[in-house]
Formats: sequence, structure tokens, C-alpha cells
Amino acid sequence: MPNFDQALCFMQGRPLAPDLLDDLTESCLDHSTTELQKRFAEEQYLYLKNVFSREQIDKVRTEVFSRLYSVGEISSPGTDGIFTGKSNRADVPEGLGEFWRSISLGPALRALSHGEQMAELTGRLFGEPAVAHDYIFLRPAVPGRSTHLHYDHPFFARGSDKIVTAWTAYGDIPVEQGPLLVVDQSFGFTDLVEASQSVDYESNETPLVQIMQDPGKLARDRGVKLKTANFSAGDVILFSMTLLHGSLDNRSRSGRVRLSSDVRWQPARDPVDPRYTGDNPAGTTGAGYSELNGAKPLTVDWHQR
Repeated sequence: MPNFDQALCFMQGRPLAPDLLDDLTESCLDHSTTELQKRFAEEQYLYLKNVFSREQIDKVRTEVFSRLYSVGEISSPGTDGIFTGKSNRADVPEGLGEFWRSISLGPALRALSHGEQMAELTGRLFGEPAVAHDYIFLRPAVPGRSTHLHYDHPFFARGSDKIVTAWTAYGDIPVEQGPLLVVDQSFGFTDLVEASQSVDYESNETPLVQIMQDPGKLARDRGVKLKTANFSAGDVILFSMTLLHGSLDNRSRSGRVRLSSDVRWQPARDPVDPRYTGDNPAGTTGAGYSELNGAKPLTVDWHQR
């Protein structure tokens, strides 16, 4: 039996059948580099517990939620992260994109998302020095929000063929608060992988990159499990561009906002996509930080990519 309550797992409002759910395979920093690389080759992800301390995580939560408190979206400026259901963010004089860019450059956040611990970890995975994309996808997910299943390849595969996504939990995220979910062995779904690899996402078109069918039906038809966990503050999962993933619905009864981030890492010797570099990157579509869902007021009805 999984180490989480299967009855609390929903995606896009649909309950997921308990027999389709399973635990993510846990790895730890004490494993040898060879073992970590072997596990990644077999499953295309590494789920690592307690990469960061709760003290480090609390600094990030306070930094981010204090800014969201200042625009009325969070009920207190500390670490709790309780959604108010209101927002004054549209009135910020600098504009929504610049407001979100300033939060995304927060020193406490960057010390974790782009710091030495992550550089060392990803370097071990690659077997060589690693570098991160400067552009960060910081995701505050209010109750009612989730992410459709998708592959990351269409967005980030320029420059290097070894890019991985680093997803970090900035707080405890049990299954009822909408953590990451991966479709086991989905890097072997040749039809879906090839379709995703045929898309190079640009601003002049909006190709469909999400898997819109029922996640449970997809898993049952393919004979695989949907894997997730009760994430703890400081947990990290690294996964490939060809691993199908999304998030569970945030069904918090207390209004707790799920806070996480995605950052892409790659071997330092490979060219880096210029859309994601610099202090003010252009981003996927050229609109910079204003293109991100995180830049939208939390009361707006949006779905995260």
C-alpha cells in the first residue's frame, strides 16, 4: 500500500482509482553517484528527501509569502501561506511581470533553487559540472488548482539533450495539497514522446502540449502506475524531459497555498537556450516573467502549465 491516503488524490476534479496509485521510488544523497545515475536511467527521475533543511525552506516561504501578503493574497506575512481569496496585485505600480520577477529573484529562494547544493546534486547526476537556467518557474498553487499531464521537452529541449527539471517542495505538500505526480515508465510511450519532441514551443503559435485525457484511463490503458508522495519541506525530484508528469489537485480545506518551483539544469559545457538566461530572461514566448502563471493574481482562474 502507498504511504499516502489514496482517497485524497484527484486530478482535474476526478478521483484517481486507488489501484493505479503508488509511491515514488525514494533515493537519498548518501547513495553513490553510480547508484543515482543507475536509478535515473531506469526510471528517469530521482526523488530525494530532505535536500534542504526546514530552516532554509522557511526563509523562502517567508520571503515569498510576505510579498503576496503585501498585495492581499496571503493572510499573514510569515510561513503559513493561507489564501485570502482576494488580491490587490493588479494595482502594483511596476506591473505584474516585474512584480513577479522581483519575487523570483529573492535571495533566499535563489540560494536554494540555484545554489551550491543543487549544482552539486545535478553535477553528480550528469557526471560533470552543471549549470541552471536563470529563469525559474515559481508556483504558488491555491486550492482548486492543478497541472495537466505534459512532457517538458517542447519547452526546454533547445541547447542540450541532457536537460533535467528540478522540482522543489517549499513546505510540506501532502497529496491533498496537490504535489507532483509522474506517470511511471512514460518515457517509453513512443507515440506520446515522439509527438512532444515534434513541438518546439514558440510565441507565434500555441500547439497543444498537454495530455488532456483522463489520467486514470491513460494509466490503465498503458498498464502503468501514477506515482506521487506526501512531500516534505525540502524534498526535491529531478526528472527528464520525456517523463510525463503533472500535479494533483490542491484540495486544502484550510486554504493552504502549495509552493514549489521548477528549474532546469544541464551540463555546463552544453549551449544554454538564450531565452532562459540573464537577469531578465525573455522566457518561452518572449514576454519574460509576465508570461508565467505565477505572475497572475491568485484570484484569477488559471491552470498551471
